[in-house]
Amino acid sequence: MAEPPCPTRTLYQRDRDRILHSAAFRRLNYKTQVFIYHEGDHYRSRLTHSLEVAQIARALARTLRVDEDLTEALALAHDLGHPPFGHAGERALAAAMARAGGFDHNAQSLRVVTDLERKYANFDGLNLTWETLEGLVKHNGPLLGPRAEKPVPDSVLTYCAKQDLELSTFASVEAQIAALADDIAYNNHDIDDGYRAGLFTFDDLAEVPLAVRGLAEARAAHPGIDGARLLNEAIRRLITAMIADVSAETTRRLAMLQPQSAADIRHADRAMVAFSDAMRVDVDALRAFLFARVYREPRIMRIMGEAEGVVGDLFRRYAADPAALPPEWREQAPEPGTPAFARHVADFIAGMTDRYALVEHARLFDATPDLR
Repeated sequence: MAEPPCPTRTLYQRDRDRILHSAAFRRLNYKTQVFIYHEGDHYRSRLTHSLEVAQIARALARTLRVDEDLTEALALAHDLGHPPFGHAGERALAAAMARAGGFDHNAQSLRVVTDLERKYANFDGLNLTWETLEGLVKHNGPLLGPRAEKPVPDSVLTYCAKQDLELSTFASVEAQIAALADDIAYNNHDIDDGYRAGLFTFDDLAEVPLAVRGLAEARAAHPGIDGARLLNEAIRRLITAMIADVSAETTRRLAMLQPQSAADIRHADRAMVAFSDAMRVDVDALRAFLFARVYREPRIMRIMGEAEGVVGDLFRRYAADPAALPPEWREQAPEPGTPAFARHVADFIAGMTDRYALVEHARLFDATPDLR
């Protein structure tokens, strides 16, 4: 809805500030990135991940001379819809909601900022600009048409019936930057967290050309350095190299397109913000290493399997017994047994932190996994 302009901020600065002050953003501090919150204070959470994405995104936006505030807002908001336990929780909710419209964390982020945040007197949600909503939904590419990778979530289609987010086109350069910054951030900080967790050694990183180059440069600059300092020096260089590559490739693509307006970006035949082909090969090799050594590591897989079970248990209990919901959620619930009620339960669970989900599970069930 229309609002009076802020006398001290642009529209995108106001979007960014509303995201930062939202309850959903605060809750990211106790939502899993890779490691459950109780594993250690030095591992990334969804909150610290989002802050690192925002820093990288803003640096890229400044280099490419596009709107830094819109870029930062999109980076900060990109994971607001993640449920507890990260992708494990998302898998559980997707299975539970298979016959009630599905569940997708990007679509849930849209629900958070357009409906579920309830702090303003005149509207539900955060009343963000069209550009922020569009970028939040489409930062990974068009959702309709030949470039779409999967069906459009029902909740996105429902929202777009009220406000068209042009699902068949690419998002803005700013949204595309936020998406690539996400890739840069998690690929690098998951190396750091995986090493700290003892899941691999420097010798193991010989499988990853990017890491080999980063370690060699760090050792050449700082002879005798080892351990966490060496890894941090290498990661600094990897992030710098990736940012430089995206900047160069994006500049090249924009020069070829010669866009005269934001609409030219949206209707281009490919994304404008991208890694070069050579860097993409190297990033894919790094990602494959992380899948094998971190995300698919047996202990991590066991913990995430148990976490997925926790979320599934909670959904089934609330769906079968609405009285198990907290009073405020029970009072606002649609008719039990309907798709709307299932969405209500999914909204409640998706907003949980890891630790609250475990507390709720312990309240409702005789046994709760330790997730260690």
